[in-house]
Amino acid sequence: MHKENKKYPVLNLPPVELRTKEENGILKVFDPLREKYVALTPEEYVRQHFTAWLREDLHFPASLMANEIGIELNGMKKRCDTVVFNPDGSPLIIVEYKAPEVHITQNVFDQIVRYNMTLKAKYLIVSNGLNHYCCVIDYKTGSYNFIPAIPDYRNLRNVYSEN
Repeated sequence: MHKENKKYPVLNLPPVELRTKEENGILKVFDPLREKYVALTPEEYVRQHFTAWLREDLHFPASLMANEIGIELNGMKKRCDTVVFNPDGSPLIIVEYKAPEVHITQNVFDQIVRYNMTLKAKYLIVSNGLNHYCCVIDYKTGSYNFIPAIPDYRNLRNVYSEN
């Protein structure tokens, strides 16, 4: 699935060999974190590339990552696209994905900030597969700061832990 097409363009992420199958006319992709096949939407295409990049290149342990985590927000059920947990089980990072043609806007950040009101993660990441933004939350001052790159997991808890 390396060929670029309108629905699945080449992303600003390392290429990944996706395990796909067609079922009842629907193209599905195997999600190793959920251990099942799911519909291959443009957003799912981004998620599979992004989580593979986190695991394979940035050394995030798959055992601390989960896709489609349900939360309750103002009495409504919502889903976080990906959550990376600390070893103690508390949320460390929330990742929100958009399809490649969706521009990353303030509304996208507002969405992930609302999710974080429940989870209280240290980092928020938004990606459409082409552009990736990462910010670290400073709970002491109530502010957030964008950082230039998504850190390698081995440095993540040290480099920005004082923010």
